[in-house]
Amino acid sequence: MDFVNSIPGILSSMLFMSIPLILAALGGVFSVRAGIMALGLESMILTGAFTAVVGAYFSGNAWVGFACGILGGMFFGLCHGVLSIKYKVNQVISGIGLNLLATATTTLLMQIIWGNKGSSASVPSIQQRLTFLKDIPVIGDIFAKQSVVLIFTVILALLSWVILFKTPFGLQLRMVGENPKAASSVGIPVKKMKYIGVILCGALAGMAGAYLSIDNLNLFVRDMSASRGYIAVAIAILSRYNPLGVLLCGGLFGLCDAIQIYAQGYGIPSQLVQMIPYIVTLIVLTIGVKNIQPPAGVGKYEDE
Repeated sequence: MDFVNSIPGILSSMLFMSIPLILAALGGVFSVRAGIMALGLESMILTGAFTAVVGAYFSGNAWVGFACGILGGMFFGLCHGVLSIKYKVNQVISGIGLNLLATATTTLLMQIIWGNKGSSASVPSIQQRLTFLKDIPVIGDIFAKQSVVLIFTVILALLSWVILFKTPFGLQLRMVGENPKAASSVGIPVKKMKYIGVILCGALAGMAGAYLSIDNLNLFVRDMSASRGYIAVAIAILSRYNPLGVLLCGGLFGLCDAIQIYAQGYGIPSQLVQMIPYIVTLIVLTIGVKNIQPPAGVGKYEDE
């Protein structure tokens, strides 16, 4: 009976935890569909979280901070694009390198701005919640405490699906990801499309980071992305690079996070409980993606 009573709380936590995962995975979908590996997602989330707090700190406005978080993610997305597209750096090395750079840079800048390597000062946070749903039976308890960013997340997932599969732009982007040489031969600007894909990836991952720092919390904590970028990569793969699939798979991983929090109240060692999302990630990557192939042109260029 106690478990039954906890179901609304678990589902509410699931939605809460799945938002940054879904946003980052959507970014990964755009990047991979454009032929660029998304292993730099961790750096984009972390930078988005940091720049969101910096923007909110100096402006005194959470939404200004949120916009700064998106711009921060876009900047690291652009960096990944320049390294991968202009200089043709191995995309795995580029992504991992940027992840390490983001960790070091945010820690250094925290020390410079706030004199603390562990966390920033408190900043204004996004307070808007879906309270208008509180009187609806059953789902009211689940949705009433959710951030308005949840609505943005669902809309962005639906919009991403429409863009990728129902528009000429989406068709061109997918062609670039499948066969950049053939796309170039029919006049599609391959490099431009790759840059657009990776910058969109940065924007969505930056939004995920901004949610973590000025909605989930009201400050930046060192390494607060907590490997969500790598989990988002697994979500993008499991969803077969389809935005609608990202919604479902992101919810699954969010549920794992929610169960982790719930299980800590039952005397289970916290170290074991905290492993749940990562164990699920490993299982998914080992078993669930055997027959899932990325776009054939990932890591390839139009002159190859």
